[in-house]
Amino acid sequence: MSKAPKIIPISDLRQDASGVIKRLSSSRDPLFITQRGRAAAVMVSMREYEHTQHELEILRLLARGERDIETGVGFELETVLAEADALLAERQ
Repeated sequence: MSKAPKIIPISDLRQDASGVIKRLSSSRDPLFITQRGRAAAVMVSMREYEHTQHELEILRLLARGERDIETGVGFELETVLAEADALLAERQ
């Protein structure tokens, strides 16, 4: 069962911004901010934001690789592996 999302009104954020940020930084969960009863924003810790951005970059690279494969652009696997082996051999 998934956890219920953490939701606070913007007035609570205004009254205790420091405390909200402190609790947020110790949690991996996003915090939904409401304004007039509707979702207005989502806050996450800096650590979680950086992690998400890293994952998005990996997904972008994978998507670009798939497009390259579909269009016939790129390198043969054997060539890439041979170059990787050569680079690893140089470092030893």
